[in-house]
Amino acid sequence: MLETIILGILASVISSQVVLAMLVLCPRCKLISPNLVRLPQTAIARREIALTFDDGPHAEITAQILDQLDLHNAKATFFCIGEKVAAHPNLVAEILRRGHSVENHSYRHNILFAFSGTTTLANDIIKAQKAIKAATHGTAPRFFRAPFGFRSPFLGGVLRHLGLQHVAWTRRGYDTTSRNPDTVLRRLSRNLAAGDILLLHEGKLALLVLPRLLELCQHKEVRSVSLSMIFQDLKTLPPIYEQSIASAYGDHTSSTNTPS
Repeated sequence: MLETIILGILASVISSQVVLAMLVLCPRCKLISPNLVRLPQTAIARREIALTFDDGPHAEITAQILDQLDLHNAKATFFCIGEKVAAHPNLVAEILRRGHSVENHSYRHNILFAFSGTTTLANDIIKAQKAIKAATHGTAPRFFRAPFGFRSPFLGGVLRHLGLQHVAWTRRGYDTTSRNPDTVLRRLSRNLAAGDILLLHEGKLALLVLPRLLELCQHKEVRSVSLSMIFQDLKTLPPIYEQSIASAYGDHTSSTNTPS
């Protein structure tokens, strides 16, 4: 009898851990914390999509992506890695100057980010906030995308405290694992519709895919705009406010974000 009870308890614990792991490793799930996977109805009515680029800035690629976007009068959102921002602040400033949005993709893009505790998460995110704010001369991100899209159970609370909204995607091209631009384009364009959030990475494959993707958007009469443009008039997005890490998370570093 006792063995049966113990085995039942162990089975329950194991099951709960498996479920939790599945939620952490599910980038588009909404159960673990708020998660934007499609644009709001107002953007859909305007036939808008959000083209997003992860893992920049890139010394050679970023400028070429910006030029391609300019050719099609398209605006995008760049989820930048903090340490790359610190290395290439002029590129980040140029992204903003050309009318795009620069958002937070963590400071180091650590594969173990989703398995970090609250303080570690907060410190990493705020360090990236500071790097981006310095590079853009005061414009702080309002959106965050976790490395690989994997989210800790603690991340939602941290983002809420910092006034940030997590953004996933509607569909992605898997351009970091595929070598075929046709395959990447097909993944992004299948059932493409207003309200979609598309994910690419700042790499050479994106340069091959982007012109054709933008032409397809024009054919479907949807236009890519930045997240900051889409949400600028919405009151549902929490404001960014000054937040002391010391008071919130017990860290002695001073802190944070102010509205731009």
